[in-house]
Amino acid sequence: MPEDMILADLAPHRTWARGGERPVLALHCSLAHAGAWSGLVERLSGVTVTAIDQIGHGKAEAWDGKTDLHGAATAAAIMMAERLGQGQPIDVMGHSFGGTVALRIALMRPDLVRSLTLVEPVIFAAARGQPVYTKFRARHLEFARLILAGDRLAALQMFHGDWGTGEGLDALPDRTRSYMFERIHLIEAQNPVLLDDAADLLAVGGLEGVTVPTLLIDGATSPPIIDAVHAALAKRLPRTQRLSVQGAGHMVSITHAQSVALGVQAHLDAC
Repeated sequence: MPEDMILADLAPHRTWARGGERPVLALHCSLAHAGAWSGLVERLSGVTVTAIDQIGHGKAEAWDGKTDLHGAATAAAIMMAERLGQGQPIDVMGHSFGGTVALRIALMRPDLVRSLTLVEPVIFAAARGQPVYTKFRARHLEFARLILAGDRLAALQMFHGDWGTGEGLDALPDRTRSYMFERIHLIEAQNPVLLDDAADLLAVGGLEGVTVPTLLIDGATSPPIIDAVHAALAKRLPRTQRLSVQGAGHMVSITHAQSVALGVQAHLDAC
């Protein structure tokens, strides 16, 4: 059973003891919370997984609208990684926005990372220069326009259609839909880093220095930009393997938890 905790100076988090003390830090996607990892984590063994609520999500502090959202999320994750590792590197996995935070940790603090599992890390800027990026950027900026115009419902419908579980927005429980509606502005706030690489995650020579074993996982039916991003990352990260889950979309770690867990377990066992 997971244990929910709030400790001073650490992000609110949930921990699953899965038959081993090996620490794993899990970083959720946007509009989710630490509990989103439950279905996947409960299929792992030999590890203890800690998932944090990232800024603006779950029980974490609300985003103030001014702070660098990605930078704040990274700082909180680094603090937790330091606590979990106690001077030793740990396994870090992240989904979507969380995957980009995980990658940033590996770039900033390689001493903290033993392995990476990146489930569709949405560093869209990795695909710059390709037609798929140009098309995606135009659509994503239309989403941002809806947010800035105050049409949060239309923005949420657009976002969920592209990146959701495949079911319609109306099919979601009222509580889930309200939770997402209240946080949809956080997506637009990530654009400087994800669309334009404001954090320099893609700086020349940076990814080539991330030498830990890295697993890139995607859903085979995800938007085409994801395959372009993964291909670009795989060319630069020296020790990368890819896993594509058939029939899955962006929320692959939730909708196809068993398939993803098998890949993650094999990856961790090999590290």
